[in-house]
Amino acid sequence: MLSLIPLMVIPFVLYNLIAFGFIADGGASSFDANFFSMNMMSGGVFSLSLGDLLIVISLIFLFFEIIKSSRTSNASVIDHLLSTLFFVSFLGEFPLVKSSSSPVFFTLLPMAFFDVLAGFSVTI
Repeated sequence: MLSLIPLMVIPFVLYNLIAFGFIADGGASSFDANFFSMNMMSGGVFSLSLGDLLIVISLIFLFFEIIKSSRTSNASVIDHLLSTLFFVSFLGEFPLVKSSSSPVFFTLLPMAFFDVLAGFSVTI
């Protein structure tokens, strides 16, 4: 049953939880907050923001979604339809919700589109 749920819904929900203040301060500026930093041997400082971390997590989920798209069963049709529904949710939220006008959300949007494209093109 859980294999029917598209994994890209997790970054979508995480973004909205952060953007609406359930996690962190809320708003698009929350994604610029420094999440982790480390001094490098070169003398530079590597810093990872909350938005960068969300994009990395989303790429991992996208990888597993593409692996899932190679299944050929009746359940995969439902998974592809739900992926399309979540892409439409991404597409609708981007211009309509103020806190979704950030580079992080804009990066998640093509990931959801690639999930839909991979699902239908691999299945065909």
